[in-house]
Amino acid sequence: MSEVLIRNEPVPETQYVAAGVTISLAGPMQRLALRARRAEDLETVLKVTLPRKIGASEGGIACLGPDEWYLRTKVGATIPTASGLPLAITDISDRSICVVLEGPRAAEILMSGCPLDLNKFAVGQVTRTIYETVEVIIIREAEDRFHVELWRSFAAWFWIAMTTAARH
Repeated sequence: MSEVLIRNEPVPETQYVAAGVTISLAGPMQRLALRARRAEDLETVLKVTLPRKIGASEGGIACLGPDEWYLRTKVGATIPTASGLPLAITDISDRSICVVLEGPRAAEILMSGCPLDLNKFAVGQVTRTIYETVEVIIIREAEDRFHVELWRSFAAWFWIAMTTAARH
């Protein structure tokens, strides 16, 4: 007998609200890890212009390194193939989730376990860093809103850390 598989998110789907911050699970999205020695090869395949400066994001694509980008798009988007070009496009949608922190205390809450001064981040800036010992990708979406991408296996712990910091 075949059973339907149902994905249970590792964090509550109900947002957490505290003084000065709201913490919530972002809606479903497709995530692609993009690697290429030449950005032009990826641009040919994806038919977009990639941000070239490490730490920049544009149109849902973040530049994480000299040959690495991270693409977030709507669920069900077509994943292009790169027949013959020296690049890699890997769907990592099931590996990661996104937690959104929004409000005047969002940077403060994130900095409770992150070594960076997020107050100096410009809107649109992105970085791969750590929160305590967990690797995260932080994207500043607005002055008071951060998207934090992390591996699904760390999400429950991260949620507890964020909501605990928000209570203090």
